Amino acid sequence: MSAQYTLVVGTKNWSSWSLRPYLALRATGAPFEEVVIQLRRSESPSTKEQIQKYSPAGRVPVLKIEENGSATSVWDSLAICETLAERHPEAKLWPADAHARALARSYAAEMHSGFPDLREQLSMDFARKTPAPQLREATQEQVARVLESWEGALAKYETGGGFLFGTFSVADCMYGPVVSRFLTYGIKMPAASQRYAERIMALPAMKDWGAAAKAEVESGIA
Repeated sequence: MSAQYTLVVGTKNWSSWSLRPYLALRATGAPFEEVVIQLRRSESPSTKEQIQKYSPAGRVPVLKIEENGSATSVWDSLAICETLAERHPEAKLWPADAHARALARSYAAEMHSGFPDLREQLSMDFARKTPAPQLREATQEQVARVLESWEGALAKYETGGGFLFGTFSVADCMYGPVVSRFLTYGIKMPAASQRYAERIMALPAMKDWGAAAKAEVESGIA
């Protein structure tokens, strides 16, 4: 495919939404350029001013696709993952089995639209390790729901490749940032979920993202 991709992401130590399509794009094997926008910046050019150059929604991530003389921008992490899955069927970003594919889409959508307390209390801080705060009841319930979901999928599909639905899929892209959050805050995981977390963190894309996040922390950006 001759398309030229540019992925616009936020500060890597913090931007869980940006990590999702980054994992999907890396899984396709397609080359791409990357623009990293510093989040939480108030001085000029502010974060808002920088993002508005790329995103009609005023948020990151954004995938810019240049092809045959025209350019298309796709925003929202799940929309970008869906677009990449459609454009790169060879990457098999959704399971081939229809039942597994339906479940994987449900998992991805649940993560995309839910877990507000988990997001707030266990915000992504990729390159750091820090004690978990006192979790609210709602946060505890949401953590339990994530682990229940992982354990359920892994019980059925882990032997097919080690990921939630066997081979790596958009569902794993959506939960990759949650893996990092659980490790940052020392959230205890059952054995299958712990193995899953280790596989996610071992991905070259996660290692590269982590190295960039660490560099941000060391430079004082994050």
